[in-house]
Amino acid sequence: MKNNSEIYCVGGAVRDQLLGLPVVDRDWVVVGSSVDAMVAQGFRPVGKDFPVFLHPETHEEYALARTERKIAQGYKGFSVYAAPDVTLEQDLLRRDFTINAIAQDASGKLIDPYRGLEDLRAGILRHVSAAFGEDPVRILRAARFAARFGFTIAPQTLTLMRSMVENGEVDALVAERVWQELARGLMEQKPSRFFETLRSVGALASILPEVDALFGVPQPEKYHPEIDCGIHTLMVVDEAARQNAALEVRFAALTHDLGKATTPADILPRHIGHELRGVALIGPLAQRMRVPTECRDLASLMARFHSEIHRASDLRAATVLSLFQSADAWRRPERFAQLLQTCMADAHGRLGHQDDDYPQQDYLWKLLTLARAVNAGEIAQNTPDQALIPERVRQARLAAIATMIKNA
Repeated sequence: MKNNSEIYCVGGAVRDQLLGLPVVDRDWVVVGSSVDAMVAQGFRPVGKDFPVFLHPETHEEYALARTERKIAQGYKGFSVYAAPDVTLEQDLLRRDFTINAIAQDASGKLIDPYRGLEDLRAGILRHVSAAFGEDPVRILRAARFAARFGFTIAPQTLTLMRSMVENGEVDALVAERVWQELARGLMEQKPSRFFETLRSVGALASILPEVDALFGVPQPEKYHPEIDCGIHTLMVVDEAARQNAALEVRFAALTHDLGKATTPADILPRHIGHELRGVALIGPLAQRMRVPTECRDLASLMARFHSEIHRASDLRAATVLSLFQSADAWRRPERFAQLLQTCMADAHGRLGHQDDDYPQQDYLWKLLTLARAVNAGEIAQNTPDQALIPERVRQARLAAIATMIKNA
């Protein structure tokens, strides 16, 4: 690059390379250049809030070195200054954690003004400067990195995160950004750390009050040796992660027991009727957080039917058929498979039950396969009165299910 500018690889690419992890995307900082100079060299501007460009050949992102100044609440409330006189050290100072404030020049030399290497080796997440407290998204990022790397958050950083929550910074987060970070946190190898971190600084109560309310709520020790509903929920989410489950399954695992937080005190530790109470909570939560339809729908099915599925061997044929119908298993068998997977995670997400068999999964899948094998087209051809076709198809499916249950 011309004009005496210098280019550095920064952030996650450097961090992951040092950790021996695969590097997916590389971000670059350009020091000593300007918008006009970048455009003149063929870079295409893409940044809305600050000058970011795509390389004309590699299409990797190149950002001008910049500083930021807080001017309003929320993660968008910043005034950005990007000019040739901004130094690399000034640019790195605005980053979130010291492990992300390491740069590498073209020769491979590391520039580490804030001792990120030291924290990387020690497994510590530490904020670079007080500017961390100006961006509430960084609370979510801290939780996500704790889940991804298993790192400990520095005490000073935890204190700063708590003060951000107390000052109402978290309340300024937009729903789309919260969901983006939550979804990424759920997809980490140990998602429970994400939620434990948020809870430890008081952020979970602001972001996901429905989940936070589960902690401290008891349930029968006979079925749940871990007793606490919140602890059980995080165990289920981790079990879904252990199965390498899709996001829809992990979100359903997170929300399957929300109704237990609103159980009347006079029937605790039992939770009669928690299924429908949970369904009623998932809709508003999903709307508030802009949760994708696929995640919302599976979560609602899980909340409604998980107790029934756990009792699969005791269900009558008509109840099984109603379950398939309610879950739209005829048209969406792949979603029903996800429902069964989430139920298995629920069964395994209990102390001492992590390796239990879960025959309900194979049993219900076999019943569904048998019921779906009913030839609706043939029944239609042999039924002159079209109004009778749906009922005859239902009866044929019911008979197939009943025969297998009888012979099981």
